Amino acid sequence: MRSRTALLAAAALTAAATGTATGASAAPNGAAAAGCTVAYTVQTQWDSGFTSGVTVTNTGDAVSGWNLTWSFAGNQRVTQGWNADIAQSGAGVTARNVAHNGTLATGASTSFGFNASYSGSNATPATFKLNGVTCNTGPVDPPDPTDPPGPGDRVNNPYAGAKVYVNPEWSAKAAAEPGGSRIAGQPTGVWLDRTAAIEGVGGAMGLRDHLDEALTQKGSGELVVQLVIYNLPGRDCAALASNGELGATEIGRYKTQYIDPIAAILADQKYAGLRIVTTVEIDSLPNLVTNTTPRPTATPNCDTMKANGNYQKGVGYALNKLGDAPNVYNYVDAGHHGWLGWDDNFGASAELFKTAATTEGATLGDVHGFIVNTANYSALKENHFTIDDSVNGVSVRQSKWVDWNRYVDELSYAQAMRAKLVSLGFDTNLGMLIDTSRNGWGGTARPAAPGPRTSLDAYVDGGRYDRRIHLGNWCNQSGAGLGERPQASPAAGIDAYVWVKPPGESDGSSTAIPNDEGKGFDRMCDPTYEGNPRNNNNMSGALPGAPLSGHWFSAQFQELMKNAHPAL
Repeated sequence: MRSRTALLAAAALTAAATGTATGASAAPNGAAAAGCTVAYTVQTQWDSGFTSGVTVTNTGDAVSGWNLTWSFAGNQRVTQGWNADIAQSGAGVTARNVAHNGTLATGASTSFGFNASYSGSNATPATFKLNGVTCNTGPVDPPDPTDPPGPGDRVNNPYAGAKVYVNPEWSAKAAAEPGGSRIAGQPTGVWLDRTAAIEGVGGAMGLRDHLDEALTQKGSGELVVQLVIYNLPGRDCAALASNGELGATEIGRYKTQYIDPIAAILADQKYAGLRIVTTVEIDSLPNLVTNTTPRPTATPNCDTMKANGNYQKGVGYALNKLGDAPNVYNYVDAGHHGWLGWDDNFGASAELFKTAATTEGATLGDVHGFIVNTANYSALKENHFTIDDSVNGVSVRQSKWVDWNRYVDELSYAQAMRAKLVSLGFDTNLGMLIDTSRNGWGGTARPAAPGPRTSLDAYVDGGRYDRRIHLGNWCNQSGAGLGERPQASPAAGIDAYVWVKPPGESDGSSTAIPNDEGKGFDRMCDPTYEGNPRNNNNMSGALPGAPLSGHWFSAQFQELMKNAHPAL
């Protein structure tokens, strides 16, 4: 796959709902014409609200500051925005640039988004103006290789200006739950967690079934399909609940029976108009850094995988083969801050990611970005304390919760990891995804203010949103809630917040359950378990009564909705 930079002249997008055309106004004395296009997309909509993404492209002279204005036709009210300062008076809305996106060269674009409330109809605004110039009003220019991308073209951020695929199987399960219809329309990842999943298991949809359904959902706009590539040999060497079907040495089967068939389907021209986002092999590469000898958390299985190199070989092969399709966007798993945020882990992990991305014929250009917090619970943003805070002259890094970590939340970790990876040679336009499906931590337990400064631990524990017993706990966590809804371009360097882990699907069974899926029983999923060195021998914090990983867990789904933040 070619790099992001080489493929992009600009990141403008065609509107999924309305389409765009180049708007131009004649300029006096032969000066360059002023003009702009706007792609406005309703990404998610529910009974009383919606999330919209807006991409603005400057087709006129360069500007060093911008404001975009429009008027709603109904009673829509903006409640939250990102990547722009948004103000509303009556039906009129003004979105102004923020510090990092104020300059727009000719042909350049920027994206922002917002949440809003409404009732009745939710019509797309009829007119947009950029710095007073009406957009989308002129004739469509003839095709030109330097024009911004059109439908099906490769873009800088695949989520910007696009809808995201709603898995009908997950949606039906969510809708069948009391209150589940409130989120049943949210997009979630499709997990290809064994070879049989490619064709479909037990009457479930296979990969082609999902892609065919995605074409129906796409309509005339753009649509992202999120796939989780998850079947490495010796998968998840430090846990048992998510063990896979392939043994530690079966790299040949991984290539020929798993990756090659997926790559062949994704390369089918029938699906060339879809934007296919792959999350490549969660939990694998980080294990080689933290859970191998001489670390005290080392496991024999992880030592084996480090010695045979099959994690790096498998990831590299997947990036190379999947990346051959120009509409595939590979995002590699990069753990989370509660795993790799420590000094000994952070840089070593980034170096290992680079090694894997240049193995088995892969290049750094085959990596479109990275994803953090996949299927995990780390809070997106801790607002009541920062890594720079101190109590009585003692840094929060020394608190029991932070425990010398460099980061206190996923957003700061993702942005720092992105900067580190770019410094190692990854594309300067590298994008990050954050899985926010279960990191909301709302409900009555969510602190409304910082903790007391009576002691360091009281300050951190009293103010932190993440209510886990220990940062290393990962299985079916009690008290967790849905996090930020999926949205494009929510923060600097972040391509999207996503729900890759479908809410309501178990992380692992609370007790041993015989199965033919290759999934073992991990004591971290047992609510009575008192822990191990990886969680400082704390209780697991897991919910009782959980089924096998990936199976529907109604009690967890209800708790996630109850504790959602933002609230449902």
